[in-house]
Amino acid sequence: MVEGTKKHKVLIVDDTSENIHVLMGTLKDQYAIVAAINGEKALKMAVAEPRPDLILLDIMMPGMDGFEVCRRLKADPGTRDIPVIFLSALDDTADKVKGFAEGAIDYISKPFQPEEVHVRVNTHLTINRLNREVQRQRDQLEHELKVVSGLQRGLLPGRLPEISAMKLAVHYETSRYAGGDYYDVVELPNHSYGFLVADAEGHSAPAAVMMAMTCALFRSCPEMHAQPDKVIDFINRNLGNVNRESFVTAIYAVYDATNSQVRIARAGHPLPILFRPAEGKARELACKGVFVMGMDPYKHVPTTEISLEPGDRLLFYTDGVAERFNPGDEPYGEERLCRMMERPHVANPQTLLNSIIQDLADFAGERPADDDQAMLLLISE
Repeated sequence: MVEGTKKHKVLIVDDTSENIHVLMGTLKDQYAIVAAINGEKALKMAVAEPRPDLILLDIMMPGMDGFEVCRRLKADPGTRDIPVIFLSALDDTADKVKGFAEGAIDYISKPFQPEEVHVRVNTHLTINRLNREVQRQRDQLEHELKVVSGLQRGLLPGRLPEISAMKLAVHYETSRYAGGDYYDVVELPNHSYGFLVADAEGHSAPAAVMMAMTCALFRSCPEMHAQPDKVIDFINRNLGNVNRESFVTAIYAVYDATNSQVRIARAGHPLPILFRPAEGKARELACKGVFVMGMDPYKHVPTTEISLEPGDRLLFYTDGVAERFNPGDEPYGEERLCRMMERPHVANPQTLLNSIIQDLADFAGERPADDDQAMLLLISE
């Protein structure tokens, strides 16, 4: 079979010259044929450039038999991907099973039928070529996703600000190379700070595009950053102008360090979790909100205002945290997240976040994350 102007190279391994002659006569018009009369020569020829595209390998040979040759070929990274078809007069099922276990992909029985030889060789060369093409495209896609992931992480804050009477920690993890979760922290006038956590629908590249659009819109309206309702309304209106096929959830909070007040606006996003030592129990903070961003205009964006007390813990997160599943298809859930927020004697927010991350991993076990995860934790001092 010709691929472009180059013939596929086929290595025939058989200790009987008559068999080699028959196979060469059958295949020489379509393929570049080389031959070896024993296992030792076959292994040397298999690594000679250009390497064979397929090997026809006799089982019963003196010295090193075909099983051992195949075993060594598959153990070598340089030859393991070359398809091997066994040549055998044996009809024993056990021998065929053993051959497949060693890495062979097919059998051709002796005496050879030219039509069968042609069909099997052509079929497996085609399959191998298509597999290489799929792998090449997969490698290219993986490279592109790594580039997207690097660009995406470059959009996130380089560091968290130091805030008087407040400690911060963040966790960001994508389920694939790129994702739709986003967080941002901006410093505002008059000792105030803005905290945004957003989640674009889905994950991977399409969600990453929506995440980048959200980032660009948020950073394009610094004059609004002190007003949570205006920020949510602005992002929603502009997302809707360019996209109505997917959506973004978000929660945006402005913290005033002078009086410990927090004003929160929410668009289809999970409720924040508040742990107040005086209450002794973590709970979801009731925040009025609007539907997801990017679909329809808002008539009004409500805001919720709370005062933080010393020791209060406030967690903003994306739904990939509570909706992390274990092997039994059970979600991690808001209740378990609340219980983790109640851990006593933890003043460092990163320590608490690390505990939650570890608990998520323990809960999920061997099941990988289905969605991206972002958490931004504030602890008032």
